[in-house]
Amino acid sequence: MTIETIIGAIVIGLIIGALARLIMPGKQNIPIWLTIVVGIIAAFLGSLVARWVGVQDTAGIDWIELLFQLGAAIILVGLVSGAMGRRGVNR
Repeated sequence: MTIETIIGAIVIGLIIGALARLIMPGKQNIPIWLTIVVGIIAAFLGSLVARWVGVQDTAGIDWIELLFQLGAAIILVGLVSGAMGRRGVNR
């Protein structure tokens, strides 16, 4: 993994974290910094899945890899939002 790959994953993570939060229905009870962290983690996970499937290196823009990253971000934002929501409820 090169420094360009890491910086690229961070930048993409910032964007897909925000997109995942916009796509998720309802209100997410997580701070924006946590959304960014989740997006960065999802960018790495999506790249890993794309590598496993064999579509990481394609000509032009890697749309399939971006879809894997966005899917991972949506799942992770949902999981983190659900965990944070339960934590705030007093029962």
